Amino acid sequence: MNASIFELSRRAEQLAGQRNWDGAQALYEEILARQPGHPGALVQLSYIASLQGRYRSAHDYALKAAGARPKDLSVLAELAKRLRTFNEAEVLLDCLRNLGSVDRIPIPVLLAFAAQLSYLNRQEDALRLLDEAKRADPDYPPTLMARSQILTYLGRFQAAEQDLQYCLRRAPEIAQAWWLVSRLRKQSREANHVDRLRRLLATPGKRPEEVALLAYALHKELDDIGDIAGAGEALTLAGRAKRSTLKYQSEESRRLVDALIELPPPAGLAPSAVARDSIRIPVFIVGMHRSGTTLLEQLLDGHGDIHGVGELYDFTSQMRWATDYHCRGVIDETLVRKAAAGVDYAAAGRGYLQKMEWRLGKERFFTDKLPSNFLNIGFICQALPQARILHMVRDPVETCFSNLRELFSDANPYSYDQQELAFYYRQYERLMAHWRAVYPGRVLDVDYGRLTRDTEAVLREVADFCGFDFEPGMLALQERTRGVATASAVQVRDRVVALERPKWAPYENYLQPLIRGLKAETA
Repeated sequence: MNASIFELSRRAEQLAGQRNWDGAQALYEEILARQPGHPGALVQLSYIASLQGRYRSAHDYALKAAGARPKDLSVLAELAKRLRTFNEAEVLLDCLRNLGSVDRIPIPVLLAFAAQLSYLNRQEDALRLLDEAKRADPDYPPTLMARSQILTYLGRFQAAEQDLQYCLRRAPEIAQAWWLVSRLRKQSREANHVDRLRRLLATPGKRPEEVALLAYALHKELDDIGDIAGAGEALTLAGRAKRSTLKYQSEESRRLVDALIELPPPAGLAPSAVARDSIRIPVFIVGMHRSGTTLLEQLLDGHGDIHGVGELYDFTSQMRWATDYHCRGVIDETLVRKAAAGVDYAAAGRGYLQKMEWRLGKERFFTDKLPSNFLNIGFICQALPQARILHMVRDPVETCFSNLRELFSDANPYSYDQQELAFYYRQYERLMAHWRAVYPGRVLDVDYGRLTRDTEAVLREVADFCGFDFEPGMLALQERTRGVATASAVQVRDRVVALERPKWAPYENYLQPLIRGLKAETA
């Protein structure tokens, strides 16, 4: 990079840091005028366009950056994130192939691409890159943690724990490694990390993100050994630490649901019969997080004519394109308002199926298991009249408690405070009642309790609703080998278990704010 380009980049980064998007954009465009196809400038322009809500421009800049075949390591890492953001998986894989043999790719780039492949539920491809990174430097903690996470998704728990234990011997101060290792198995009174976690939490100078990781790990291990009072205290500490890092107001959720309910009802949209010559039938599995959506997808994936693709944001990408608006998360109020002004739903449906095709095999049906797609049900029904929608329903307290004790990345900001979580759950129920009324026959409620107690009967009902025949292989849960990149990665490798006593029961006193909130009137 010559001196003038370097100085322009430095000034542009400075302006972007000040949120002066127009000024930063002008400087990056000047870089392109001097050096057409400059990959770094194109990637940064993509980010700026996204921050301004201009989805199509952001997408276009990212594709141009990929076409420029960057060699700079930092640019490659950022480009991988951009391409995954736009669900441009095939372009991302082309970029990876263009880098040549994996043994020539620097470790930071291997880690960057592995992370994005994992987000795309390409766990085996991600592991191949991480295996090479570990071969190049077997002691590097970020590689060991990333590799253990992928191994967990693939059900290889012993190998995952070996990587984490070695990582902790090398770098015992890394909070994320303690959180990851706590989740791999049930701790015992004789063998646990409780004392070590408490000492780490007592160390001054911990950032909120570190406190959250350590406190969630402590909650998990105390729960495992039956110390309910201590587990509750740790959970409160964890939730407060994580909540302090997030910007969220419950009113945002109310306004979003209001906007969705206010959408004009569609005309003449009856459920579409599954034609025998239909090539692809999407089956959306939706609901609150931690409601059993992963279990249902794993069961369905045992059918010979169903391909489980995991949690994807492909439909969100199509709605962003249709409205030319880049929202944060799955959906927001602005996107809904833009959709209300008129979008081409048929084009969104075609785009969704086209972008999904590279993932699929010969199966006619495929599952798209992003729980928060319950927000998109109105759009899905209009864009994909052949789609089937399975809504997982679980005991509200059990669902919310499971959310409360889960550390999500930056998603689900409502889930770290009992009252905020109860308020969100009531908004979710209000929206689902609306969808059932506006789209009768399009959504099948699948009760989690019944699914665990009478699995075959429920799966037969699901099969009848979706339009495929029941197969006994759906019940053989232990035979699944596909990657599961969700918080349920450990649990769903086992047999279906029906609990005699709900998990939240010992915490009933602790959960009173949540229980009272769930009983409040929906507003």
